[in-house]
Amino acid sequence: MKVSVIIPAYNEEAAIGSVVRAVPRHLVQEVIVVDNGSTDATAAEAQSAGARIVREPFKGYGAACRAGLKACGTADVVVFLDGDTSDDPAELPLVLKPIEEGLADFVIGSRLAGAFLDPNSMPCHARMGNRFVALLLNRAYGLRITDIGSFRALRAQLLLSLQMEQMTYGWPVEMLVKAAQRGARIAEVPVSYRRRIGVSKVSGTIRGSVLAAYYMLWLPLFYLANGSGRSNSR
Repeated sequence: MKVSVIIPAYNEEAAIGSVVRAVPRHLVQEVIVVDNGSTDATAAEAQSAGARIVREPFKGYGAACRAGLKACGTADVVVFLDGDTSDDPAELPLVLKPIEEGLADFVIGSRLAGAFLDPNSMPCHARMGNRFVALLLNRAYGLRITDIGSFRALRAQLLLSLQMEQMTYGWPVEMLVKAAQRGARIAEVPVSYRRRIGVSKVSGTIRGSVLAAYYMLWLPLFYLANGSGRSNSR
């Protein structure tokens, strides 16, 4: 099973090197760091740690993830994780296991069900928002998830078939909703979550928190109302 790890990154020079080096290299064919317009030494640090660098000047989490997907070539499975040390790459075997065993097509690493959640890693509003959206998706699609986490793995062909549209904050939720609508087998495994190095680009700012909340709530409702229709939103 060929596995590509995709790490979207924006101004993560202090953290990205340690994240790349922590990926269990015997499990993956490559680590791709998508430099999303950084103004610091993120790309240089990632490259020196052994990552392949892809540059995506269009700002947005979804845009960076899409650029990484386009670059991963012949991968059977793609893994997404954050580049700020909050996700622990050493737990990659846990996230891959349900796919390797043929039990799932898509695996979410749940921070809220994990063995270790640093009390300073997620503000209260982020925890509540993730739990609410997970509950909404569970009721709508019969899932059994507790979190909309960034550490996730799925079959590459499944992701390509989803025709992802959301190029900013909506990417993680859109992926889940569309995969559920296609009847993909979605599983969840508990992962740890640590305090990040630096300030979160999402929950660490008022603007990021508001936009993330908007997309997390609006997208599931849109797709529920419109089936698999296109949202015409980025």
